[in-house]
Parts: sequence; C-alpha cells; structure tokens
Amino acid sequence: MPISMKNQGAVIGLDIGGTKISAGIFKQNGELVSRKIKHLNNLKGSQVVNLAGELVADLSEEADRQGCKVKALGVCVPGIYHPQKKTVWAPNIDGWEDFPLYTQITNIVKDVSLPIVIDSDRSCYILGECWQGVAKGCTDAIFMSIGTGIGAGIISGGHLLNGHSGVAGAVGWLALEPPYDTKYDPYGNFEYYASGNGLARSALEALNEHKEYDGILASIPATHLSSQDVFRALEQNDKVAKIVIEKAIEYWGMTIANLISIFNPQKVILGGGVFGPGVRLIEKIWDQAQKWAQPISFKEVELVESALKGDAGLYGAGYQAIRALSNNQHGSN
Repeated sequence: MPISMKNQGAVIGLDIGGTKISAGIFKQNGELVSRKIKHLNNLKGSQVVNLAGELVADLSEEADRQGCKVKALGVCVPGIYHPQKKTVWAPNIDGWEDFPLYTQITNIVKDVSLPIVIDSDRSCYILGECWQGVAKGCTDAIFMSIGTGIGAGIISGGHLLNGHSGVAGAVGWLALEPPYDTKYDPYGNFEYYASGNGLARSALEALNEHKEYDGILASIPATHLSSQDVFRALEQNDKVAKIVIEKAIEYWGMTIANLISIFNPQKVILGGGVFGPGVRLIEKIWDQAQKWAQPISFKEVELVESALKGDAGLYGAGYQAIRALSNNQHGSN
C-alpha cells in the first residue's frame, strides 16, 4: 500500500532502460512511496515516450488521490543526454540516435509548468547513491556501472561531472592494452573485454585460442553465450571461464586505479548487471587496483557495491527532479 502523502509535495522519477521503464513517486525527503514498471516489448522512438507518458499520468493521478501534487519530473536515460541540444543517444532503444526526448516529454506532460530534468544513467546512478545510497555524505565518489556497456558517474568536489556535451564518464573507451585493434571501434578497449557483453566476446576469443577445450562453454552456441554462462562456468572451475574473468579483473582493477589516481574519491561504487554475480570478485579487483593506483589516494578510498542496485537510476532521476524544484530550474537541463 502506498504511504499517505496528504498535504505534501512530491516528484516523479523515470528510469528508462533498454527493456523496461521504472517509475516512482518520491517525497522530497527521498522516500519512494509508490512505483510502477512497464516493459518496452520492442517499442521504439516516440512509442517509448508515449509509454513513459502513461506512467507519468498514472502516478500523477495516484498522487492527486492522496492529496499531493507532483511538482517535478526527473528522467534517467540509457545512454548520453546532450543538455545543449536536449537530445538523447541511446543505442539500446531503436530510433534514439539523436532523439529529441526533452521536447517529446514536454509535449506529453499535461502540466506545462512542470520542471523536467533529463540525465544519463551513469549520472543518475551516482546521484542516487549520494542521495539515498552507499555514498551518502560523500563529496567525491564514482559509480562504475558494468552491464551491457560500461560507464562511470562522477561526483567531484560535490559537483556532477558531465563534460562539454554530456559524454563525460564514457570509460568503456579507456585504452588499457595496446596495440589498437579496429574491433574496439564500436565499444572501446575496456568495454570490449570487460562489460557484460564483453565477457561473452572474451570467452569466444578464448575458445578460438584453445581448440582442445571441450568444457562447459564449448557446448553453448556462440550466438547464445552470455556473461551469466561465464559466471556459471567459473563456479565449476572452468578453464576458459577463469581466463576470461582473470582478464576482466585486471581491466576492472586498472580502470578503478586510474579513476582513483585522477579523481581522489572517497568511494568507488560497483553496480550494473555484472555486479550481481561479480560482487564476490571485489577483493580480487581491489588487489589489482592497488598495484596501479596513486598510493595516497588509494589509502583514502573504499571500493563498495551499490546499495540501491537496480534502483540507483530511479533514485537519481528522483533526486534530479527534487534538485530542479528546489533550484527553480524549470527545464533548464
């Protein structure tokens, strides 16, 4: 049962993912009081916006029934939000290459005075953790999300870093191992090997190098091999799975070391679909990071798993809405 919000203001957060939209009503103290989820089912382009509009309308009506007016909307998107153009690049949603999301969201929201804030998923992840998660009280923290792709949300000196055009934190393109290979073109070197999809790519390469191998992963069709398969095989001490994960641990550790050396954070937070099963590897990742990181910064930082897990983006979207409301930023983002 939703908690009563009578006589209170509220905001709505939307977390738009590649397969579903999570939506929630937040009190201004950060409490999530009601939520809904709708699956995209291969919707594309403006169809996804229409589904988001249905969720906003449903939650707005629910808030009204409880005597509470929704005062702002925050939106988390699975890719890059360009604040100057107010467009989104989200490769997991068909038709969202340079999609005018801000304009379309504005057009479907009935209340034209409603402040609307849109940001990338990696930015929302770190904002959610700083607001209601494991990074509460931190002025300097990094959320490294490892799922289908890889991204880092960065808070430095209390400020969210987005870069000139919203692309800051695209750490999947980190160069960790020369020489360059054109196979990195769509993903970057780091993401090619160490994302969720990257673990599967790495396993296929290892299978090609070890023709004599006839273990668990060899029996799975190449088009169906996933990171979950690699982790399941690892639990059975599988040879190829160990090669793949050891390489990923090196990459994850090197990247965390680089981020520690550049930003001197209080915490580095690991989240995304891979951490999940990858959480048990944190100690090994930490040992790898220690080899490469600036030693003073390394002594001052903690490596932790996400407290909000799959809800980090939703909380980040809610926080952006509340911050926009408090700063009276009517759609300026």
